Amino acid sequence: MKPAVKYALAAATGLLLVLIQPGAALTWLVPFALAPLLIASAEESSARQRFLMGWLAGVLQWGGTCYWIRETLAQHGGMSGWLATLMFVLFALAKGLHLGVFSTLAGVIFGVRWAPPALALLWVGFERTHAELGFTWLLLGNAGTDMGIPMRLAPWFGVYGVSFVFALLSASVAGWYLRWDRMQLTWCAPLLGLYLLPALPEVKAGDMNAQVVQPNLPEDVRLSDEEQAKAFDKLARITLSGALDPSRPKPSLLLWPEMPISPYYEVDAAFRAQAGSVARLSGVPFLFGTVRFDKQSNPFNTAQLLTGTGDPAGTYDKMNLVPFGEYVPPVFNAIAGKVSQEAGTFQPGTDLKVFGTPAGKLGVFICYESAFPHHVRAFVTKGADVLVNLTNDGYFGKSAARDQHLLLARMRAAENRRWLLRPTNDGFTVSIDPAGRVIDDLPPYKLAQGRLQYATAFETTFYSKFGDVFAWNALALGLLGLLVARWMDSQ
Repeated sequence: MKPAVKYALAAATGLLLVLIQPGAALTWLVPFALAPLLIASAEESSARQRFLMGWLAGVLQWGGTCYWIRETLAQHGGMSGWLATLMFVLFALAKGLHLGVFSTLAGVIFGVRWAPPALALLWVGFERTHAELGFTWLLLGNAGTDMGIPMRLAPWFGVYGVSFVFALLSASVAGWYLRWDRMQLTWCAPLLGLYLLPALPEVKAGDMNAQVVQPNLPEDVRLSDEEQAKAFDKLARITLSGALDPSRPKPSLLLWPEMPISPYYEVDAAFRAQAGSVARLSGVPFLFGTVRFDKQSNPFNTAQLLTGTGDPAGTYDKMNLVPFGEYVPPVFNAIAGKVSQEAGTFQPGTDLKVFGTPAGKLGVFICYESAFPHHVRAFVTKGADVLVNLTNDGYFGKSAARDQHLLLARMRAAENRRWLLRPTNDGFTVSIDPAGRVIDDLPPYKLAQGRLQYATAFETTFYSKFGDVFAWNALALGLLGLLVARWMDSQ
């Protein structure tokens, strides 16, 4: 096989990994996404060339999937166009290294007949390391969120179980092509066992509901103190109007999202009194995003809960911060701009909390934290029977990032068999059922208010109890398979 063909195959995998996710969402391609790169790697004897082919695929994957990062940095990060482009290119180059290493090792493993399962395990293990290395986003398994059969694995092994299904299919197809041996496809036979797993729960109406407001506040406009007070007063009146509507039952919970114009509950006495009045007059708990400060004046991106009497009932500080949005890596401090008012100085929280309320035991995580499966399941481990994701997606514009971010939240609901409430600043504001289906939603890109139905927990899943035991063991087994393949090759 000519080098140009091998690189073309590698590029095909990079593009396929983009096309299977929102916005193209050509999910029928996902069983074949890895096959071109695997074929090219198996046909290449040079480890250096295998790495470069995989790196090319990875750069295309992350650059094509997260193309919106460049515009976010340019429009909201205060960076010039060339600097935003440079940062984006460096991001894609860095994230592409994962696929480069995977491709390098894949060529070795393809020397044995049991390569397909070993490669699928290695792929899953590599996916799990993304979160440990600073940034994670869409994984291969996220493309299967609307596929009923593969999603039966989500409550068992999380998104990584679904990724394993697709990686095994791709590796088996590649093995069949390379060997022209139909026996390579028999590695897929165990996947028939998916039909023996419990089906996704049927659509069932929630017996509780949250009154939510979608503020649609501007991302880049800096309001005066008087303008901010008017904006929050308007939101308070809309909230109470919806909560006290005599034509609808009393809500169980009031929700405001993370907002670009953050209220300061602890230091702003006027807002504190206003928020307390909203909770007290409605008589139900009130959860909203705010910014709080410690004794050293360090800011935290915080979820604040008030009781139905208007008293503070607890806070949760965001633990997984967004690079360049909420903190700036030290090496970039001199050149990076600010996406939010405190960007570059936000501190990560250290205490994962569950709020016990009449509305349920709430596991509240903030925005980008929905990308971390192990973080969200930790709330369930601590007793959460309802998940809440306070989010501001306005920085994404109208790019595919909004759909991508929603897809992440949907997988978190399915992994943990929990209803998930997702209030946002300007969309997509939704409630998600325990199978990951969107049930209620508000119209995006406008000021809106409405009800999001939900219920408390149906069950506690294997994934909620044991977390990423499958993913980490997959990494260990994949590396063991690599060592055995190297040993067999040396004999």
